[in-house]
Amino acid sequence: MTDQRFLHNQWSSRLAFVLAASGSAIGLGNIWKFPYLAGENGGGAFVAVYLLCVVAIGIPIMIAETMLGRRGRQSPINTMLTLAQEAKTSSAWHYAGWLGMLSGFLILSYYSVIAGWSMIYIFKMSSGYLTHISADNASRVFNELKSSPEIQFIWHTVFMATTMAIVSRGVSGGLERATRFMMPGLFIMLVLLDGYAMNSDGFAQGISFLFKPDFSRISGESVLVAMGQAFFSLGLGMGSIMIYGSYLPDHVSISRSTVFVASADTLVALLAGVAIFPIVFANHLEPTMGPGLIFQTLPIAFGQMPGGSLFGLLFFVLVFFAAITSAIALIEPAVAWLSENRAMSRETACLRSGLGCWLLGFGTVFSFNLWSENTWFGKNFFELVDFITANIMLPVGGILVALFAGWVMKREVTETELEMGPAYSYWRLAIRYASPLAVALVTLSAIGVV
Repeated sequence: MTDQRFLHNQWSSRLAFVLAASGSAIGLGNIWKFPYLAGENGGGAFVAVYLLCVVAIGIPIMIAETMLGRRGRQSPINTMLTLAQEAKTSSAWHYAGWLGMLSGFLILSYYSVIAGWSMIYIFKMSSGYLTHISADNASRVFNELKSSPEIQFIWHTVFMATTMAIVSRGVSGGLERATRFMMPGLFIMLVLLDGYAMNSDGFAQGISFLFKPDFSRISGESVLVAMGQAFFSLGLGMGSIMIYGSYLPDHVSISRSTVFVASADTLVALLAGVAIFPIVFANHLEPTMGPGLIFQTLPIAFGQMPGGSLFGLLFFVLVFFAAITSAIALIEPAVAWLSENRAMSRETACLRSGLGCWLLGFGTVFSFNLWSENTWFGKNFFELVDFITANIMLPVGGILVALFAGWVMKREVTETELEMGPAYSYWRLAIRYASPLAVALVTLSAIGVV
């Protein structure tokens, strides 16, 4: 090991890591993406496959990625290089770190644009602009937003600037302080929204749609989407969990902390569905609206229900909180690498990485207006980046993490790091065989190889 691994700051406690890692995992993937993917892919059947992917694939790989981070105590790229040297194997493994960092960078470039939409809707809700809005007007408002590169530019910029301001303050002053405040607030808002949904006329129908599986509606593509969503939602394969693991104190249990984080992440996704679908059905709206579900259909519902403006405002503040806690985790691997390898101050590293991500975000901004006619493989820029990252880069990154932890690292090293007792044998079996094989088969099937 290099001495550099001991220079990293650390979380002040196990609770700090759990809150930060939960914030990393809980984001737009839970509140924006999970509901619309469930709506498009069969409701309860999709949820069942998603939960299976989390338990059988996601948690073992999440444990492995956290372990790699703590063992290396550097950015994902340098961690993989250091651990490869320790295992006396090829230094080419550091490209797995590059893949993760690039995945997070690409995801944040469009993530910031979508998060900017949530900020716009906070102001629209608070002003009463969406009160008693009709379906046609709600569609018009959302389409006007997407068709305006200027408006999206402003809020994309505001969100990225906010993200980098937090990240620049470091582990304890920025990342930890933000998640200590935002994560409890996020859970409180979700519980309030679920209580609101329980009193709607569509509660029974929404719960049935979400939890009553009809497996005839599941296809091979739906399984890939569910697995990709599990990776996206848990933050796997994008370097975030690895870099957060690098700040984890040695005395904290990796397995227990990871299971708690994965459970909290899954719970939030389900609670978001419980909050959204009853309101959708109560107002006779379509759950298959796609990416515009929470921006195009929910304002109609909130605008027509008693107290809807207040709870609508609460909902979009919730979306913003979830987005910012994940955004700081997505950019942290790049900031850490620049600080380690380019002798930059944290502030300079934040400025440069944030600027690059901000510029790339214009591809997503223009996807809905100026470049809407430009497609690659039938997808616009935003759709292509989303597909490549969620369905190819993250699964491949997960496979590499699993193979390295299961086959390259020595058993005594992983056993000592994890301290799982009898459960270690089950984890090792999953990380060596079940998880990488399942990810590979689903991915290859989806792209038509097998």
